[in-house]
Amino acid sequence: MNIRTLFLAFLCCTTTIINAQRVGSTPEYVKALTSKWTGDRFDDGRPKVPDIIIERLQNSTLEQIWGYMDRRGYRNQVEENWVILKPGETMTGRVVTAQFMPTRPDLDTLVRNAGKAEGRSQKGGINIWPIDILTKGDVYVADGYGKIKDGTLIGSSLGNAIYGKTGKGVIFYGSVRDMQELKDTKGFNAWVKGSHPSYIKDMTPTSINAPIRIGEVSVLPGDVVFANEYGVAFIPAHLVEGLVKDSELVGLRDEFERFLLQQAKYPGGEIHGDWSNKIKDEFRAWVGKYPKKLAVSPKEIEDYLNKEGH
Repeated sequence: MNIRTLFLAFLCCTTTIINAQRVGSTPEYVKALTSKWTGDRFDDGRPKVPDIIIERLQNSTLEQIWGYMDRRGYRNQVEENWVILKPGETMTGRVVTAQFMPTRPDLDTLVRNAGKAEGRSQKGGINIWPIDILTKGDVYVADGYGKIKDGTLIGSSLGNAIYGKTGKGVIFYGSVRDMQELKDTKGFNAWVKGSHPSYIKDMTPTSINAPIRIGEVSVLPGDVVFANEYGVAFIPAHLVEGLVKDSELVGLRDEFERFLLQQAKYPGGEIHGDWSNKIKDEFRAWVGKYPKKLAVSPKEIEDYLNKEGH
């Protein structure tokens, strides 16, 4: 082996080591993970799903979301059985991921050095690193490997910091502390596996904005999350708009059918079955006066009405 070959082998090995010790993912890596997304992106590479789509997703149901993804081969995207800070609320947003692992000295040293090289804060605990990068509309999702005691990734102070940055809350496969104080933070919510009065201990954040596991779900940075009291769904960015429009059309039809049934104007079979042209015209007029902004366009409504079986 000549000197040039040895040098190239050394350079390749060195580059691999440097990349392996990175805490935060590069924009290029995030783009590769989410390559099916064709729209705008944030500087960190995550898909920039439009705000109107995120907002309208709140009107969907967990069953609609699961069904839409299941029909497209995404069968492991819903996690259930959470401790919810404020049950009855729905939270949607763009995912920022973090993975925590049990601390061991050699790994912890590597991570701290990598974080320092990336310019991350050297003051306070390193569990704040994922919080530092959050922006408006983000939902902080972390794999705390189910640790409850000494696994409290945030308390009331960091919870308020998260809400101040995002206007949202958190989803942790782990725990939090200060549940009583966090509950008093208006607009903040949390889906966690438990709570405990202890402080975080012996946990190291090994990756930020990389794939993580939340129970039975693989979660990617830039996914869009839907969380309510029935479960949490992580939706690939490239599916969200189609899902929202599909759910919105189904929801509009259901709402209109209830409206007609209350009027007792038509036999139930005509309302629940294929619509006549007269009912379709009434639906068009009803949608035209709908009081909320819709994600679906008039053309998409027409396309829906013109499909066989509608």
